[in-house]
Amino acid sequence: MGMKALVRKVLREIGIREERLNLQWASAAEAPLFVRQITDFTRQMKELGPLGEAEGLSPEELQERLAKGLAVVSDRNVRVSYGNAAKAVRKDGIWTSEHIDEIIINKTAKSLDKALAA
Repeated sequence: MGMKALVRKVLREIGIREERLNLQWASAAEAPLFVRQITDFTRQMKELGPLGEAEGLSPEELQERLAKGLAVVSDRNVRVSYGNAAKAVRKDGIWTSEHIDEIIINKTAKSLDKALAA
């Protein structure tokens, strides 16, 4: 849950539509749910068009932004702050997606901002 919030924030910051990430869970016993999720996501991606097109980016600019995003999520300080946020989530014991996302975003804000500025 929290990883989705973190990656969506990075996507927004580098100018990639955050709708391009869809993280949902389905167990092996939920085949119809899984098929519906994949079908819906595929339809949404077809509507958006190729990566970079909906964002109005040239192939070169897209590559630069994706490299920036990878550098941000690979940044040691971002990874450490994410780990600390995960510990805070476990300590709180509140497992709603809203609460988890709030903690992840708040605890990683400074390190994300610093990595994005680099």
